[in-house]
Order: sequence, then structure tokens, then C-alpha cells
Amino acid sequence: MEIITKPETETLFSNGINRIPVSFIREILKVTADPEMISFAGGLPNPALFPVEEIKNATIEILQKEGGNILQYAETEGFYPLREYIASRYQKRFNLEISPEEILITNGSQQALDLIGKVFLNPGDRVLLEKPSYLGAIQSFSFYQPEFLTIPMENDGPDMEKLNESLSLNCPKFFYCIPNFQNPSGITYSDSKRKRISETVIKNNLLLVEDDPYGEINFSGENLPPLKSQVGNRGILLGTFSKIVAPGLRLGWVVAEKSIIRQLVRAKQASDLHSNNLSQRVIYQYLLQHDLEDHLNKLRFNYEAQCTWMLSAIKKYFPKQISYTEPKGGMFIWGKLPKGYSAMDLANETIKEKVVFVPGNTFFVDGDGENTFRLNFSNTDKATIEKGIKIMGAILDRFLEGD
Repeated sequence: MEIITKPETETLFSNGINRIPVSFIREILKVTADPEMISFAGGLPNPALFPVEEIKNATIEILQKEGGNILQYAETEGFYPLREYIASRYQKRFNLEISPEEILITNGSQQALDLIGKVFLNPGDRVLLEKPSYLGAIQSFSFYQPEFLTIPMENDGPDMEKLNESLSLNCPKFFYCIPNFQNPSGITYSDSKRKRISETVIKNNLLLVEDDPYGEINFSGENLPPLKSQVGNRGILLGTFSKIVAPGLRLGWVVAEKSIIRQLVRAKQASDLHSNNLSQRVIYQYLLQHDLEDHLNKLRFNYEAQCTWMLSAIKKYFPKQISYTEPKGGMFIWGKLPKGYSAMDLANETIKEKVVFVPGNTFFVDGDGENTFRLNFSNTDKATIEKGIKIMGAILDRFLEGD
């Protein structure tokens, strides 16, 4: 008689889950549990700037006011007054007319990426990415087994010649981009690139997925109009409270035309029914009681100072062979070693001396980026930045010895 054995668990896993790259960032954050470790790794906002008292007071007030009502199930689309607030802010900042019905509240913008993949991607579909691109997007889309096409980044945005060439040869489902203080590179699209990309999107009937977690963290305070204001219904725009209020609330949103929102709502209902109702009500209460712009000015002032500290330390301690961006907002500085050197090998050395950062190859889907790395400046004080960059500089001197 044939004996039937239970299959090994690994044989049961889906093709989609096996395609998701492991987040080196999440893995490396485990190293930061060591209190002596200096971390330039995670894209973490500064917890000293979280509005703790304000959030506490908003939570108490809304619970006292409404009690169990806000602990109940809620509508998938999200708390309507919160969607009204988001819509009115786009109108005020950019004169962008958006209705609350064109907004879906999500569990951070990360869930928005997953829902977009769920709604639009079949195995083998093509997706355009910036090169490098955000690891979280690569992970989310990878589950749906697309073919990634990449567009190299220039100092002011994507290489337009390569973008047009790719579009002439391929039919991608969408172009995913981060126009403002891109993660990981810190690059911001120029006005010229924004105009040309918008014209290209319309001309090619291309769907644009525009991720904007950092646009409000512009050190100058200048508003950077979303590409959606130029491409209209061809654009899906993502936003989040994670970088401008607190990531632990896990609240983001999607802006899209109503037919797309309806499909995203269907996908979200199959995923989690709705985003955290208490978080939505608390953040709305906070926004009602406080001027968000005052809080944003505080973030901008502090993050600009932290960025300046890190850039000054880099100029002081890093060898001249290291090139790097000088962002005007966001949370990241992007560095490059000379060709032929591995940032992963460098990371292995810096970890031994209690400094950790993210090697850049994790942000590429084609095996490139071995000599690149990302530094986060938003979650470290001046003295720690100085100490950590000095240690890195000394290791780099040894690492590049003889170059």
C-alpha cells in the first residue's frame, strides 16, 4: 500500500510570496536593538517630534465624546470628515479639485501599494520603476509577479530619453514614481521634468502611480504640485500621515478617479474591511484642534538642521572619492562608492564598529547598485551623526586604501 506523506511546508508556498524580496532594511533594523549601535538605516521620523500630548488629548476627548461608537466597525472608504479634510488641503495647497469620494483611507501608503498591485497586475504585466526605487513598492508589486522595467534617475528626475524609449518598446500597466525627495536617492523632479513626464503620460495613455510621502517635508516650505494636477484621471496619488504626524497610527490614503477607487475598495474589503477606526477619529480630532502647518514647520526646521549636520560631517570625514546627494527635503542622503566597491562589504565592516546603514543594491531590481548606499538623517541627533559619520569615514579610508 502506498504511504501518503505530508508535504514539506515549503512546497505549499505560492509563487507570489516566493518572489517578494526580503527587506534588508527590516532585517538590519534588528541590529539596532543594540543600544550602542548608531543607525542611519531605517527611514524613521524623529520620535522627539511626534505630537504626543496632542494625540493623547485628542484620544481622550474623542473617547469621552463618542465612547463605543468609534470602537465599532466602520466604512471601508474611511471616515468621511477625514477624507473631506484631505480633499480640502489639496484644494488649498494646489487648487486641485478632489472630492472625498475620490479618496480611500488605507493602513499607511504601504497598503495602498498592495491594493494597486491587487487591482491592476496580472503575472507578466510590465511595471515601470525609477532606478533606484522604493523597496516597499518593489516588495508589494513583486507578489503579483510583474516584469519590472527601470528608468535611470538623473539629478532632476527620470532620464526622459530612456522613458520614451521604454514606452515605445513596451506596454506597461503603470509608472510608479516618487517625484519629491525620492526614497532612496533624495532626488526631486524639476518643473521641466514634471511637465515632460505629464505630457508623456497623457500621450501614451499611461497610468501614473505617484507616491508622495515626503512632499510636505520641503525645507523651504514650498509646495510641490503633484503630477496628478497635470495628468488628471491618468494619475493615482498616494499620501500618508506617517511622515508628517506619526507612523504608528498607520494611516495613509489614495486619491484616484471614482471607478478606480471602487475597485480599490473591493480589494480592501477582501483584505481588512477598513482601516483602524480609532486612529482615523483620533487624527481627525488632532487636525481639528491644531494647525498642521505649525507642526510641519517644526518638522522642516529640525530635519533641515539634521540634514545639514550630516552633510557637514560627510564633507569633513568622507574620502573625496565618495559622491552623494544634497537633498532639500525628505529624510535621506544617497551615496556612491567608486565603481568596483561593494556597499554591502562596507556595511559588514561598519556594523563591527557599531554603525549601520542600508546598502543601495536593495533598491534595484536588476542587480545594479552594488556601490551605492542610503543614509537616514531624520532619527539621529547632532552628536550621534558626527560620531557615526566620523567612524564611517575612518572605515572608508581603510576600505578605499590604494584606490
